[in-house]
Amino acid sequence: MRFLADMCVDVRIVRWLREQGHDATHLRDEGLHRMPDGEIFNKAISEDRVVLTFDLDFAEIAALTGGKKGSVILFRLRNMRTSHVIERLSAVLDDSLEVLGKGAVITVEETRHRIRYLPIGESGGNP
Repeated sequence: MRFLADMCVDVRIVRWLREQGHDATHLRDEGLHRMPDGEIFNKAISEDRVVLTFDLDFAEIAALTGGKKGSVILFRLRNMRTSHVIERLSAVLDDSLEVLGKGAVITVEETRHRIRYLPIGESGGNP
């Protein structure tokens, strides 16, 4: 799986994803730390990457794409220590890799994660 980490995501999470065999990059790696959210999402779509973020704006952007095949993993955690984020991300990836390839927003919480298929209103059977 290919990932693009937003600026609010610790670079150690990107490093962990790479160690797990994923193709992961951070906006900081490319000097894009000032890129607007909409452009970040379009970049992710064009590169077939899943956006990793703590920023609620990306869920809204994804919902308004009108069928573009982008996915977002949105962390809504009280405990934002890197080790905990990695633990929760690992559980999500174990459960949701196929879903991410189809277009979804996955909201990661302390003890669960919720999947919203894109476009909104789809039930996972999107073409």
